[in-house]
Amino acid sequence: MLSGVVIAAAEKMPEESYPFKPTPEVRTFGQLVGHLADSQYYFCSLAADETKPASDAEKSKSSKAELVAALKEAVAYCNKTYAAMTDAKGSQMTKLMNFDFARLTVLSGNFAHVYEHYGNMATYMRVRGIVPPTSEKKDSPRQN
Repeated sequence: MLSGVVIAAAEKMPEESYPFKPTPEVRTFGQLVGHLADSQYYFCSLAADETKPASDAEKSKSSKAELVAALKEAVAYCNKTYAAMTDAKGSQMTKLMNFDFARLTVLSGNFAHVYEHYGNMATYMRVRGIVPPTSEKKDSPRQN
């Protein structure tokens, strides 16, 4: 669900809003999308005990099409990692930022990181007058 709404947010934000940032100290929306793509490879390669695929989307890509494509590819990579995780592999220890963590905890960290940045994306969208994907009204009898 989470990767789907992050991709939906990246797709929904208009191209002309990709250079937008609410304050000078933060990433642009496009850099945020690139950062999410790059971090997917970081966390999931670590959890999978694989060499991190080359990715520098945050700094090397700027168009909406390039960034959405990079995010989709990174999410697909991570989805394979989540699908292949077992109890045995998930309990193996690995280093993350100089601390020992179970591989499953690394994936939990990825989940938390993506959720944090989806919150940023939603705020950027709201500032631009765009309803984030998780706030859209759905055609269903029960509306929250």
